[in-house]
Amino acid sequence: MSLPLLGLFGEIGSLLSEAKKKQRDPVAYLGYERTVLEEFGDVLWYLAAVATRSEISIADLALQMGPSTTRNIGRTSDSIRFADLQEPDAQISWISQPTAEFERTLIRLSAEVGLLMVDFDAGRFVNNEPALAGRLLSILRELRQAAGDAGITLEAAANGNLAKIKDRWPDEKIYPAPFDDGFPEPERFERKMVFEISEVLEGDLLVSRLTKDGIAIGDVLTDNRQGDDDYRFHDVFHMAYAAVMGWSPTLRRLLKRKRKSDPMIDETQDGARAVLIEEGIATWIFNHAQRLEYFENLRALDYSMLKTVREFVQGYEAENCPLWCWEEAILQGYAAFRQLKRNRSGRLIVDLDNRTLQYEPIK
Repeated sequence: MSLPLLGLFGEIGSLLSEAKKKQRDPVAYLGYERTVLEEFGDVLWYLAAVATRSEISIADLALQMGPSTTRNIGRTSDSIRFADLQEPDAQISWISQPTAEFERTLIRLSAEVGLLMVDFDAGRFVNNEPALAGRLLSILRELRQAAGDAGITLEAAANGNLAKIKDRWPDEKIYPAPFDDGFPEPERFERKMVFEISEVLEGDLLVSRLTKDGIAIGDVLTDNRQGDDDYRFHDVFHMAYAAVMGWSPTLRRLLKRKRKSDPMIDETQDGARAVLIEEGIATWIFNHAQRLEYFENLRALDYSMLKTVREFVQGYEAENCPLWCWEEAILQGYAAFRQLKRNRSGRLIVDLDNRTLQYEPIK
């Protein structure tokens, strides 16, 4: 049970940190509301995980909380919801700054979680479920109060956490339709495309050359930096975005598949700014990947990195792609990149129907 306990303790610290950052930079710190709501949801998740691993029902604890003894008469753990934990006459409205009341409640909440950790370390919960249930109930009470002081509800926090889980770990993965569905054929990505990338020497420079059906696509690429890092093979990342998400303004421009039949889409989604954003994403992720052996042997990516990537594309169609979809695209792109890095050339098969990018050596 130590892992969810550490998670619970950490998320309480994150809540305190959000209040501190907003106090320190009341104007400059943006995203406070969204982040606080998410942190409350994460605290609830870890609290539920601790309870579940101890075979304690969060719903049974909730029945002991009120909000009034009369409201929950006859209720069962199967029917109670987080919405039932608010006082019947509570007026909940978002508070844009951490108040003194909120800070005091957070300190009490932190103290309760601290006592939980101390008692766990001392072995006081061994064969003593009532003691653990009592600690969890005290935490849940302070958590409800803290949410009210912040102007949010535990119901909103729980719903947000469920949406977050579905965004990253859905029960069923349903890929979004390609963004060019319904456009004329010349403006759509071919649903299966085969590219070749090869490394050649031009003068004193090693460059990467991209071809499709034997025809050169775009300019030859160098690493564009001091020191060799093989970024000249980075077109493979654009192929992965296209394969998995049906999105790549860069590849669309290279293939002359811009959606010109819709001037607004052509300007906003396929224009120069969208291309720059995609290139920025590829470069930013690459800087992280270098520190992690280009994601070799990784089956999952850091959640905060994926969130930041999606923040890059706010206002663009790719923001509608779930985080698991971004994760698949990035991992497939780097699997192909590692092969290119080893072999210095390769054939890339982009399959939009099967949402895959496959690497083959050039024989």
